[in-house]
Amino acid sequence: MIVRPHLQWFRMLLAWRGSVLPQLLPRLFIVLCLSFVAVAAHDHILRVTVNLSTVPFSLIGIALAVFLGFRNNASYDRYWEGRKLWGQLLNETRSLTREALTLPHAGERNDAVTRARELVTVLGALPHALRHQLRHTDPQTDLERILPPALLARVMASRFRPMTLLLCASEWVRNETREGRIDGYAVLAFERNLNGLSDVIGGCERIATTPLPFAYTVMIHRTVYFFCALLPFGLVDSIGALTPIFAVFVAYAFMAHEAIASQIEDPFGTEDNDLALSAMSTYIEAALHDLLGDPTTLPVHMPEDFVID
Repeated sequence: MIVRPHLQWFRMLLAWRGSVLPQLLPRLFIVLCLSFVAVAAHDHILRVTVNLSTVPFSLIGIALAVFLGFRNNASYDRYWEGRKLWGQLLNETRSLTREALTLPHAGERNDAVTRARELVTVLGALPHALRHQLRHTDPQTDLERILPPALLARVMASRFRPMTLLLCASEWVRNETREGRIDGYAVLAFERNLNGLSDVIGGCERIATTPLPFAYTVMIHRTVYFFCALLPFGLVDSIGALTPIFAVFVAYAFMAHEAIASQIEDPFGTEDNDLALSAMSTYIEAALHDLLGDPTTLPVHMPEDFVID
């Protein structure tokens, strides 16, 4: 995720990291070359003259802008829903920690913290396990730092590790109930938050495993590049030598919208504009231990070159 202070308007024009311009430069160079070909053909420098009317480009451009708007809205909805789900993950785990500290029957403060720590260990590992599942990476290093060996072996042996950790949290509630430390009303409070965590995991899995329809994406992609390739030949008759400037500018607008939509369609990836899941996972773990009164020893994720993972 790009994290940088608010830029003055002129510096914003020159911003490089986090924009999609670097990956678009080769494509824009092709449009620039086609523009020079169009100008050369129009001025009879080449033997073949290709002059197209601007009317079809106006019609196609309007339709393409509408389709790109829908494409960007669909992608941003997925990005924003992913961010809300991870915000809910923080809220639900904090609530469970607070309930583990306050809802059990009165007893020694140290005993309550000790028993709650067992639940916090599981909840602190859950965002890391979920992050690795969404990014298809190995959670071994993160989980072995948090979980005891027996629980680590159980979690690593499962396929859907976040749900296994959620099952362990539910088992903690069951054990506390059997030993008479929490009553039925407290169980309902725990279950409400545990079900909320299940909704978070399921929502993230839905976004990660259900991309936008491929036929819809490829149709827009082809139309954008076909439009940008022919655009110089439609502009040259009306603006002449200025065709390369305007053709590249219009191509950048359309290609950038398509590239941004493609990038944020999967908000859980590792590209510049994806969600900072590593930082959020560490933040959630630190927030839970803070409720226990533990000293903060977890590293703070700082942006490197304006990017935080």
